[in-house]
Amino acid sequence: MRKILVITLLSIITIAVSCRKNRVFSDNPSKNISLSADTITFDTVFTSIGSSTRILMIYNNNSDNLKINSIRLGGGSSSPFSINIDGQSGTVFNNKEIYAKDSLYVFIKVTINPTDENAPFFQEDSLIFNTNGNEKIAHLIAYGQNVNYIIGKKTILKTIGDQTYAFKNCYSVTDSANTDVHWTSDKPYVIYNTAFIDSEGTLTIEPGTHVYFHKGAGLWAWSEGQLIVNGTAENPVVFQGDRLEPFYADQPGQWDRIWLMEAREGHGHIIDHAIIRNGFIGLQVQKMLTNNMAATYITNTVIENHTGMGIYANCYSIGMSNLLVDNCGSYCVALTGGGNYLLTHSTIANYWTGSTRKSESLFFNNYYTDPTDGVTYAIPLNCEINNSIVYGSKQDEFGTEFYNIPDTTYRFNNSLICTTRPYDSVLYNACLLNKAPKFINTSEFNFHLDTLSPAIGIGNPDYAVGPLRFDLDGVDRGDTPDAGAYQYVIPAR
Repeated sequence: MRKILVITLLSIITIAVSCRKNRVFSDNPSKNISLSADTITFDTVFTSIGSSTRILMIYNNNSDNLKINSIRLGGGSSSPFSINIDGQSGTVFNNKEIYAKDSLYVFIKVTINPTDENAPFFQEDSLIFNTNGNEKIAHLIAYGQNVNYIIGKKTILKTIGDQTYAFKNCYSVTDSANTDVHWTSDKPYVIYNTAFIDSEGTLTIEPGTHVYFHKGAGLWAWSEGQLIVNGTAENPVVFQGDRLEPFYADQPGQWDRIWLMEAREGHGHIIDHAIIRNGFIGLQVQKMLTNNMAATYITNTVIENHTGMGIYANCYSIGMSNLLVDNCGSYCVALTGGGNYLLTHSTIANYWTGSTRKSESLFFNNYYTDPTDGVTYAIPLNCEINNSIVYGSKQDEFGTEFYNIPDTTYRFNNSLICTTRPYDSVLYNACLLNKAPKFINTSEFNFHLDTLSPAIGIGNPDYAVGPLRFDLDGVDRGDTPDAGAYQYVIPAR
């Protein structure tokens, strides 16, 4: 028994010695490290706010252990970049050990101080490695951008009925001293929490302006406030999340929504030439407190890639044209609680892949259930859809829930629709049902028509007049318009 115990102890010691790292480090100048990249690039970084983290890998591909004599930022403590190795931050690290066939992580961030420049500007530094007298350099490059920060910290009190509500973490875009505010394209706007357009106030956003939302942030026009988005074909107004790294380019759910309540007479909301991407709800247009006294117009606009809905409307009047609403986790367009809606030369297309989608692309209902007493009220709904496409990956992309049907009318004219409902000449005039529109590439958000699309030429020219003679790209529809937001163009040879 004693002999077995001795043998066991010797075996454990042998294993422990064999598993222990060899603590001998080569100082041979022929032995050097390698790096995963020679240049680390940061896309546009907003001033004062740290970027996301980039990772640089250090490899020891040798059969000997190495000791990196120094790792340092060329700009030292004045560098806009910062590094972290083994959980420690600094600008200089000495004698970092890296074993044979092993690797080491370097985490890199950048924070850029504001300047007097409005245009993006360039920042650079280098990360210098010295091993056994050998020097390796990784270049660090970042593009900085000064911005206007809209940071919601204020509590706004609003009375609804006999109750007063406190809306926290708001930024008053308009107030009693300044009711007409313009955002320009000189510098982007970054919104934290909620940007609040108060009653009687108007926010006008000029061509080419970029509005970025931090996580959970939104823009809210309170009752009788007004939002005007004045983009152009060449310089649209862009609304998106504030993460600009390539990974986030098509990541939905990065911010909350644009919420527009009822308008006062002569001051309806206007959205022209806008791109609204990657949020929870693109546009929520909703009557809540008073009668809506002016229609909202949404024209020449792309609303896409939202985890919830593209457009959620409730008891409103909205004119929509040259509109693309695509790829949402729920409805692309939900027109609820009654109202009056006109949709012309628009494409509603849902090929969402982020989760299992149960909702149709286009949805109508004509009632409202009061949450206080549970009573359901029918509200007249009137909707006309002209020269448009409603399609997607489900068998039925058009849904309705109606209460007291005689108050409701809707009609599709010269449109292509995905639906399991039988053809009804009262509801569908000169329409095509269940003919795949053959978009060029739905996974890449390209909803232009391919050569063999059945939507080509089915539009009624009576609807393609005035500004609608030109499609979302500015292409002349001529006398044979196609259905949808885009006119087919024969490829150049």
